[in-house]
Amino acid sequence: MTDAPEPVVITAADVQHLAGLARIALTPEEIEHLAGELTQIVDSVAKVREVATPDVPATSHPVPLVNVLRPDVPGAVLTQQQVLSGAPDASDGRFRVPAILGEEQ
Repeated sequence: MTDAPEPVVITAADVQHLAGLARIALTPEEIEHLAGELTQIVDSVAKVREVATPDVPATSHPVPLVNVLRPDVPGAVLTQQQVLSGAPDASDGRFRVPAILGEEQ
């Protein structure tokens, strides 16, 4: 039988250090609260690791997902003339729009 790993405890100092790295301002109450929550999360992950075995495949979702999109089949399309017929301004078979980059382009 394998020995259980030592429980990990996230301290308030750990949370404060991480908050500083992330540049997140936390109150002392928030730091204490997060220290407890993060410790509980680490404990939960450790419990899952204990029961995870190589014969159980990893899953990202409990129910198999299936692509529900329709096949990409071309349909009826407009001709270039039909498309440009509704344009306020067209030139050389393209939409003509005001320049936004200036004269340097």
